[in-house]
Amino acid sequence: MEKYELTIVLDVKATAAKKKKITETIEKTVSLLKGKIGKIEDWGVKENGLYLFFPLELEKSSVKMIATKVEQETDILKHLLIRK
Repeated sequence: MEKYELTIVLDVKATAAKKKKITETIEKTVSLLKGKIGKIEDWGVKENGLYLFFPLELEKSSVKMIATKVEQETDILKHLLIRK
């Protein structure tokens, strides 16, 4: 397993329910792929967006599936997935 960092940006007006839904979706997807999530950080509002940070451990073959899932979420404005 390799370590990755996923940062997502939600609309500044995103409700707590939307933030929770996105977090649960990512947790569920990582779990299905037999990956691990470290401590999720809520970076708060910065530069017109609400930032969330997810440290991940995934198999290389699972990275594309996570990226695809994040891209399909309409509530996510931007994302960045990098290998640590």
